[in-house]
Amino acid sequence: MHLTHSALQQEPAGGIAGWAAGLVEAMGGPGAGLAIALENLFPPLPSEVILPLTGFAAGQGVLSLASALFWTTLGSVVGALALYWIGAGVGRERMHAIWAKLPLVKASDLVRTEEWFAKHGTKAVFFGRMVPIFRSLISVPAGVERMPLHLFIILTTLGSLIWNSVLVMAGYWLGDQWEAVGTYVGVASKVVLALVVVAVVTYVVLRLRGSDRAQHRRSS
Repeated sequence: MHLTHSALQQEPAGGIAGWAAGLVEAMGGPGAGLAIALENLFPPLPSEVILPLTGFAAGQGVLSLASALFWTTLGSVVGALALYWIGAGVGRERMHAIWAKLPLVKASDLVRTEEWFAKHGTKAVFFGRMVPIFRSLISVPAGVERMPLHLFIILTTLGSLIWNSVLVMAGYWLGDQWEAVGTYVGVASKVVLALVVVAVVTYVVLRLRGSDRAQHRRSS
């Protein structure tokens, strides 16, 4: 299986894109699925590069569009399941033990988080599959909380299929301009991460202020 001549001219020469292109050219759909499974396990591998590249390859006849969507979605589910079982292996009791050793947090914070996940977990798993970085991380608390496995697989499959379809189709239609997809999604990812950092910093500052006030009251 080889890319056409025009595709060879556009094929990435190195880096993550080159690595993913090599997998897709050598293995077709299963190669794309493997790349996405690894992306789920190692979030620094960007799906916004791998998926549009797979769509571009489909447009060049390296694999069919149906194969691209099937294998990338299967890869997403396999990677998510690995993280789910890691969370299940850690378990609730061990998570509480680890949490108790962390600074600036309280046991009640984890309890509230568990209650939130119990109430909103299905939405978090489904929509989380469409948010870079979180698409991987959300599988861990799902495992810790032992979300029913069949429900986790259904939500992960549906959410992944939507995310994968958008990016694969974008690469398919944009052709040799597929890299533009990664640029726009990358900007969106940075915005999301920036908001998370702001939220974490705000939480830490408020927690420190609360601790200082509590100490001041005890000393007075």
